[in-house]
Amino acid sequence: MSQFEQNLSEGHVGRQLVRFATPFIISNLLQAFYSMADMVIVGQFAGTLSMSGVNIGGQVTQLINNVVFGLSAAATVLIGQYLGAKDRKSLEETVSTLFSFLLWLGLGLTVITVALREPILRLIQTPEPSFSEASSYLLVTTLGIVFIFGYNALSAVMRGMGDSRRPLYFIAIAAATNVVLDLLFVAVFHWAAFGAALATIMAQALSMLLCALYLRKSGFIFDFAPKSFRMSRDRLKVLLRIGIPMSVQNLLSSMSFLFLTAMVNILDPTAIASAAVGAVGKFNAFGVMPAFAMSSAIAAMCAQNIGAGRQDRAVKTVRIGLALSMGISALVFAFARFFPEVVIRIFADDPALVDAGKQYLDGFSWDYIIVPIFAAYNGLFIGAGHTKFSFFTGLTSALAVRIPVCYLLGMVMGHGLLGVGLGAPLASAVASVMCLVYFRSGHWKRSAILPDSAMIQ
Repeated sequence: MSQFEQNLSEGHVGRQLVRFATPFIISNLLQAFYSMADMVIVGQFAGTLSMSGVNIGGQVTQLINNVVFGLSAAATVLIGQYLGAKDRKSLEETVSTLFSFLLWLGLGLTVITVALREPILRLIQTPEPSFSEASSYLLVTTLGIVFIFGYNALSAVMRGMGDSRRPLYFIAIAAATNVVLDLLFVAVFHWAAFGAALATIMAQALSMLLCALYLRKSGFIFDFAPKSFRMSRDRLKVLLRIGIPMSVQNLLSSMSFLFLTAMVNILDPTAIASAAVGAVGKFNAFGVMPAFAMSSAIAAMCAQNIGAGRQDRAVKTVRIGLALSMGISALVFAFARFFPEVVIRIFADDPALVDAGKQYLDGFSWDYIIVPIFAAYNGLFIGAGHTKFSFFTGLTSALAVRIPVCYLLGMVMGHGLLGVGLGAPLASAVASVMCLVYFRSGHWKRSAILPDSAMIQ
């Protein structure tokens, strides 16, 4: 076993989960922090129109990034199950296939998005005053897609092998670099949304390159030599079978939020509401972060345990993870409910923006104490390879609940941003109920990856 591998199918479940999940949570905190830093620094030094541009351009970039998030999560699960089953050949082929496929996919998506960025921004009703800022932000972040894909692929592989510490080190480098460059490009050079985007991409590129160089010198399973970028047809089929449902689920979720962005732009073409939703959206990353970070840790740990035939440990992992993430999320929920103005004024002190942000946060904040249920059990199902069910819950919550509820409450019934904000917690509540029913059914107990796995009755 190499220095990057850790056996998560033995030992005390609670202590092991805490040790493994803590770097996940800190990593997500750092990612949320430097994502929020863009908005805070832009809001303080460039104004509302630039904030709106960062929000809208960032929504489109997030849509693209969700493709790699799904495939990377699939790789974490595959590697975890192969490691638990001691299948070295499949593990190594999966790593090389993932890196090779994402390289070509990233280049292809870069070309397509650069060519179509203005029609995309018109389609989502980008306010004319902030259109140029949104276009600049989207162009720069799109040109850096390959770096975002690369870092996420490297992190996914290490986490699947049981190593959650090293990805944390490199995201810390990215976070510190991003804040420094944000201050330089936005506060000093006054490059507004363009500067925020450039800071983000340069930080991601540095993090990815340092990570690859370190791993290459440390005897990692993949040596990054050009000849090593090979794709196995069999491994690619499995990767896509497990990863596409998660990618599509993430895409649908992002598309639903893009729809909400368009709705908000129609409600208020002055860009105040768009900037307010963007500011709250950055805080929301902290609100739901503990749940989704724990979900990723649960998925990786459950993958190894299910690969080793230890479904009992997988169930314990979910229950402990749910309790931990619920406790953290409850604190964030309480802060958002009691001090909403403090949250909004972090980004800007515009009274109109603060008032709009409070309305949206008043509805959305309920998601913080609902999403941990859905996220914990979804982590178990993903760890078992049952990503089609995750896709179904995502499809239902995003398209059948979130969008209709937001439209009904926000526009038809006239509740505005409060109604739009309530769509997320109601969608999470429906997804949570679906997950609890599926868990009780027991269908998740058979691995959807290892053909010879047996269901434990």
